[in-house]
Amino acid sequence: QVQLVESGGDLVQPGGSLRLSCAASGFTFSRSAMSWYRQAPGKERELVAGISSAGSTTNYADSVKGRFTISRDNAKNTVYLQMNSLKPEDTAVYYCNTFWFAKPYWGQGTQVTVSS
Repeated sequence: QVQLVESGGDLVQPGGSLRLSCAASGFTFSRSAMSWYRQAPGKERELVAGISSAGSTTNYADSVKGRFTISRDNAKNTVYLQMNSLKPEDTAVYYCNTFWFAKPYWGQGTQVTVSS
């Protein structure tokens, strides 16, 4: 079955950096676009970044452009989210997402807290 397992969340000070990872299994990773979403307390889940199956195309939410970078390693079945210049408003649970045979799949999420 499809499994997505996020890791790398932590408590970090404003201006700091984190790298999130999402390990995928149970589907053909190299054929699937991947995305990162986040959900802050009391807010709806929002798209943060997406990457095509080959990694040649990426897209970002306006709020993270220039600060976050999505990448993938198809040999390791892993997608990453490098987050720099973190702000308190980046505090959220971050989720990995993919669609496989038109069905959405989500990981369990990893908590990112940006606070001094």
